[in-house]
Amino acid sequence: MAGIRVVTDNACDLPANLVAKHQITVVPLDVRVKGVDPGTRGSASTRDGERAGVSGDGIVDATNTSPEDFWELMNSSGATAETSAPSPGAFLEAFSRARDEGAEGVICVTLSAGLSGTYQAAVTGAAELAGSMAIEVVDSRAVTLAEGFLVLDAAEAAAQGHSLSEVADLVRARAELVHILGGLDSLDTLRRGGRIGPAQAFFGSLLAIKPIVELREGVVEGESRQRTRSRSLRYLADKVLAAGPVRRLGVSHATASDVDQFLELTASVTPEFPLIVTHLGAVIGAHTGPGTIGVSYELAG
Repeated sequence: MAGIRVVTDNACDLPANLVAKHQITVVPLDVRVKGVDPGTRGSASTRDGERAGVSGDGIVDATNTSPEDFWELMNSSGATAETSAPSPGAFLEAFSRARDEGAEGVICVTLSAGLSGTYQAAVTGAAELAGSMAIEVVDSRAVTLAEGFLVLDAAEAAAQGHSLSEVADLVRARAELVHILGGLDSLDTLRRGGRIGPAQAFFGSLLAIKPIVELREGVVEGESRQRTRSRSLRYLADKVLAAGPVRRLGVSHATASDVDQFLELTASVTPEFPLIVTHLGAVIGAHTGPGTIGVSYELAG
């Protein structure tokens, strides 16, 4: 297929219908769920419909497990999950396939380099094809649907016939306009995963809070400390309402029972593109934990 091919990773949390519509290639990060009862076989299905088994030491390879089944497994087993970046070879394979299918070039948008080695893996994979194919790798400095919005921007610009350099410049410019905040049920999962970073000092040892975190300059920062869940949701909604004209809006959640309540609080926001509501994927959910509600928005501009 001629034109510019778009490649990303599964931290973008884009729903399958949008991935298919825009012919986006998704390279998955590796996800392993640990501490699952070995007798609980067939507890999660992959995106291809196969069952993910449990090893004798209680580990499930959940790399290709659907977000819905990932959370079913996590909530039913009380297990923990860990993630690791794709290999450069995984990106090389995606880039090579695009070349072999006739693509003129590839724009690859990855999750924040401040959170994962995925960006560097993509850069290394792209270097293997230097001289044989034009590839632009862009660090979104974002995650979940904030990253996904940039992927969609890239796909739409490519479909409109823009050159590879033009698409890459557009994505880098739009990266300044995307924002993501997350309302966590607790800090426990973020602490265990080691992704809390500077937010640790912000929250200190406070336990009886509902933390709000955000991504600033590609890393997790503490945004505010809310005393109750309802205040947390109201605070998130108010941040979006005060942001100004919104081009894209999305909500990704970790089987949060109150996600409908949050959607009601943001119902007056009218983005240019349809609202996206989806489950938070395993890549980010492994570090934020059940009950998380993430709100991503891209400002008009």
